[in-house]
Amino acid sequence: MATETTSGKGLALLQAEMARQGADAIASLTGNEAMAAELAASIMRTGRLVLIGMGASHYANRMAETSWRRLGVDCRAETAGDVLLQDLPAQARTLVLVSQSGESGEILQLLDLLPPGADLFGMTLAPQSTLGLSLRCLVGVGGQEVAFAATRSLTITLALHAAVLAAAGGEIGSFAATLAASRQSALEEAVEALAQKNSVIIAGRGELRGLAEANGLMLMELARIPAFGFEFGQFRHGPLEALAPDLGVLLLRGPGALGAGTATLARAALGAGTVPVIFDCSGEAPIEGAVTVAFSSNEGLSAVAAMLPALQKLIIAVSSRKVAGVGEPVRSTKITGIDHEA
Repeated sequence: MATETTSGKGLALLQAEMARQGADAIASLTGNEAMAAELAASIMRTGRLVLIGMGASHYANRMAETSWRRLGVDCRAETAGDVLLQDLPAQARTLVLVSQSGESGEILQLLDLLPPGADLFGMTLAPQSTLGLSLRCLVGVGGQEVAFAATRSLTITLALHAAVLAAAGGEIGSFAATLAASRQSALEEAVEALAQKNSVIIAGRGELRGLAEANGLMLMELARIPAFGFEFGQFRHGPLEALAPDLGVLLLRGPGALGAGTATLARAALGAGTVPVIFDCSGEAPIEGAVTVAFSSNEGLSAVAAMLPALQKLIIAVSSRKVAGVGEPVRSTKITGIDHEA
């Protein structure tokens, strides 16, 4: 069957986290109003925002980055590893350190290097962590995530970003309503189109770029195959040469500018002998020849909220066709420290 799964502990943990992520995210969105207002005031005062994280936290920051830029804020999403190796700009700016565990090695190093200040904040799911106790933090509801790959933590971190954006007057659309919806997507064709591939490219634009990157990471972690997340233009500039029948292509199509280029990339994939899968919330007609998973028309973070649960299920189903013990890492740990090797 297309959605065949294994029954190991890792899979059970993933499913348990996903079962409560929507409710926890809505509670996180509405339960951080005071701190969200404080952080929003700092951002609008400085006009410059640096979002700092690692792994899935970084990709959640990448999704929020586009929304902040639309609001006129000079926003940059940086990995903590990069920040450790370079000086931050001297101008006044608001810094937000994001770590679901509050114990990521690079984040802890930054806490030792950055002087406490009025414009230094955090986001975490663990209020008693080092990060949670060191900075004023928005705190996600439900405690720290325990499954290996980021599912619930990613959704909750997006909700925390949405809370701050809303406090700053940004447009988060139907984000909360979309999280609350329990719509089930038919994924069998999409699973069949990707499960036999040796590697996968996922691509999107705007907020959907970060979503592509986050799900590329998840697929690598769970299926143990090469998977890459690209912005649509970055996919065209060189990686098209990798297109082949054994390369899977997953395109995230939003409305208007968020979907521009989808048809071009889909035709290129079809011409190379691979059927692309398109997660589509554009409201436009499906692209002929592609496998389309359709959603209601949404944009920005609402588009992310619409697609994310179905993407998680798709990646877990694909991974379950490739490896035994999905969600049980063989080389990684949930909380990654810092490598001090010279």
